Amino acid sequence: MSDRPVLVFDSGLGGLSVLRELRVRMPDRRYLYIVDDAGFPYGDWQEEALATRILDLFAGLLETHQPQLVVIACNTASTLVLSQLRERFAVPFVGTVPAIKPAAEQTRSRLVSVLATPGTVQRQYTRGLIESFAADCEVQLVGSVRLAAMAEAYLRGGALDEAAIHQEIAPAFVEKDGRRTDIVVLACTHYPFLTNAFRKVAPWPVDWLDPAEAIARQAGKLMTGAPSTLPEGFDLAVFTAGHPDYTTRRLIHGFGLHC
Repeated sequence: MSDRPVLVFDSGLGGLSVLRELRVRMPDRRYLYIVDDAGFPYGDWQEEALATRILDLFAGLLETHQPQLVVIACNTASTLVLSQLRERFAVPFVGTVPAIKPAAEQTRSRLVSVLATPGTVQRQYTRGLIESFAADCEVQLVGSVRLAAMAEAYLRGGALDEAAIHQEIAPAFVEKDGRRTDIVVLACTHYPFLTNAFRKVAPWPVDWLDPAEAIARQAGKLMTGAPSTLPEGFDLAVFTAGHPDYTTRRLIHGFGLHC
């Protein structure tokens, strides 16, 4: 039996969508949710500096918390440093990468869009997934500068600007030769929290592919230790910028976390 947690890491609150699915699949585990809000948004960073930051953070996090498993609930961090994390540290890592393979398997029109952050769109890792698994599809890469921050604000109780959301997602909808985009890959863990708004402003219905369930399924395969012996109670959230404000504390409390 073990009291070592599953560590879930994200730049902000988007990884809560993954934590939710992890709890469904592994309800008998304890979780530690790490928010790198001091570095948010990751899209503003140069790649080398961001990679150094994340690797340095994990050196301290793993020594302090000794997790059984780490879930990188962030496409940007995963596509940038997942291989380096696995090489450097012995703990198992589960990453979050654009769900291009299942999108290619499910699309009927062969027109697929990937809605992501600019960094994820530009990274060779993403283009490699397309070459490997979606070569027979036309894949539109859409890098949104604003959606992650909009999701953060919405989670904290802010209002949504539907016109702004429409502007961000509009390039994901492509019509060609009588065909239309039928699947949009949500390649940022913040975006599932905006799915209802996406559906409302979308020009036509599509399948919005959320990778959280697949991430949780992979984590379950790697989790071989016995369930936690700790008593029931709230799991822990740690914010790299220090103690969060009241609105954020109330939000994470609703996800069964305390800080």
